[in-house]
Amino acid sequence: MQTTKLSTDSILPLTCSRSGTCCFGKSVMLNPWELLSFSKEKKISTREFRDLYCEFGGIRLRFNGKIDKKGQQACSQYIDTIGCSVHLGRPLACRLYPLGRKIQFDKAHYIYEGTKFPCLNDCAEVLELPKLSVGEYIKGQEAEQFEKAQDEYLIVMQNIADIGFELFLESGLSESGDTKTLALWRVMGNELPELLAERIGKEWIDYLMLPAITDTIQNPVTFAKKHNELLLLKAQEKFGAIKTNQELHKAAVLMIGLALHLSRALGADPKSISEHWITIAKSHGAKE
Repeated sequence: MQTTKLSTDSILPLTCSRSGTCCFGKSVMLNPWELLSFSKEKKISTREFRDLYCEFGGIRLRFNGKIDKKGQQACSQYIDTIGCSVHLGRPLACRLYPLGRKIQFDKAHYIYEGTKFPCLNDCAEVLELPKLSVGEYIKGQEAEQFEKAQDEYLIVMQNIADIGFELFLESGLSESGDTKTLALWRVMGNELPELLAERIGKEWIDYLMLPAITDTIQNPVTFAKKHNELLLLKAQEKFGAIKTNQELHKAAVLMIGLALHLSRALGADPKSISEHWITIAKSHGAKE
């Protein structure tokens, strides 16, 4: 679908009405910081929020509420006549809607699908609200901290993938003539999220989405960095002593699978990312 690209100075034809139309029939992905933010606003543990209101191990918010006139189900956090019940803890996708955000050459760009602003179709009442620039809209939505979390978790994703590369390329596994590992990287890039979550397993899904960080950390960058350290320590603990090619194969597949699962949580395309990583591995002599 064609997209329209905006700068922060671009004027939006309307601003948010909080009418709830955007709370129906969407796919809202969550990174670990956003899962924590939701749970704090709900005043329950992150595990409880994940298990009650999320899918695929916590990377997607469940939409199982009331059905609107289009047959779309509401977000699990939507309350009729009130709207979002955890509005202060809402994730970046909700704060930016209907805008999308993509990183290109280390710079954020804002987009929306199509050539007509989406809310003009679904929220006619917002035409009466004042216009805002993209920058003003984002500031009003208090999105900055959540953008920082998103960007930092992109780094975490790559760091997890680097462990997979190390297990595959620097252990001698790729030089052994192994072809199964890259084949499975490709399978995982095309796999449904519920199947990939099952392949990864509960233990590592919990490490990914429920980091054992007991300190009250308000800064998302600090939180993500600490989470990254915990993941690296866990990988060292689990894989530091493995030696056989079969063990290395399983570990390399697991780490790439974990990185791909996180990529989906960040709104990226696992298929294109897995193909990119396969190309890199092959450029270092790996075979498929």
